[in-house]
Amino acid sequence: MIFRRFVFPVLGIGLLAAGCATQHPAPVVDRAQPSARGAGTPVAATGVPGCPENYTVKKGDTLYSIALEHGADYKDVIVWNRIDNPNRILVGQVLCVKAPGDSGVAVAKPIGPGAAIEKRSLDGSAAVPAAPVAAPVSSDGIKREPRAGKEPYTDQALAAAQAGTAAGAAAGTVAAKPEQKIEPKAETKPESRDSKEGDEPAWGWPASGKTLSGFSDSSKGIDIAGKTGDPVLAAAEGKVVYAGVGLRGYGKLVIIKHNATYLTAYAHNSNVLVKEGQNVVKGQKIAEIGNTDTDTTKLHFEVRRQGKPVDPLKHLPPR
Repeated sequence: MIFRRFVFPVLGIGLLAAGCATQHPAPVVDRAQPSARGAGTPVAATGVPGCPENYTVKKGDTLYSIALEHGADYKDVIVWNRIDNPNRILVGQVLCVKAPGDSGVAVAKPIGPGAAIEKRSLDGSAAVPAAPVAAPVSSDGIKREPRAGKEPYTDQALAAAQAGTAAGAAAGTVAAKPEQKIEPKAETKPESRDSKEGDEPAWGWPASGKTLSGFSDSSKGIDIAGKTGDPVLAAAEGKVVYAGVGLRGYGKLVIIKHNATYLTAYAHNSNVLVKEGQNVVKGQKIAEIGNTDTDTTKLHFEVRRQGKPVDPLKHLPPR
């Protein structure tokens, strides 16, 4: 009995020690890194190098809404930020929302004495440095070259030199160009406002119905009455940068970029008739009025200047 009491505790201690010896150490996890599962996990805000304007992602943002708020094409935002999955952006993530500028500056360096001069051929081939030109030195250490075909002094040589100088001066007088008359430039017609980059386009109404509600900070645009299927027209010439349902509260949406300053948005359509990347002209039918993502059949119309909503009634022509 005493033997059993002594053996079993010893065996238990031995098994416990063996078990501890065979276990691997627990892995070290860097908890500072963002989780790969949760799209809403905050990340550290680090600015995008070379970007003139950054934006920090907030809860509820989408790539499409961020692009709209800053007057940018969402495809450009994807390229500027090298985004692999447009449907997954993280809260706290910093995005570049303006085209990165060119920071390269050309600096002209002065040429110092004795510096080699670089020769460049017209065909764009590689530059070949030319050695500095040095005057030959005679045996007595005095520079005497280059010489310009010197002749011994005689009365005939002096007379010939004087005659050559006079002839050159006379030739220069004859070759002098007559004074050019400055004629008035022909008056040129000013370019159309649509053709100027960044200038305000010549607007037209996007729908024929009456205005249901005006502009406010909350509405960001105006509502225009209509029946399902009524035409929605492009308010000005431009390029379709978005056509889809990716923005909550807008339904079937079309966004047209007119130039570097202005874009327009057409929301709640029942049917979209254009595709992203398509160029449209003023008055072209781009969609049909509907009630997608709203309880009223209407067209919600926005004008954005550099991404900021402005009152469309201050830009549309009176009617």
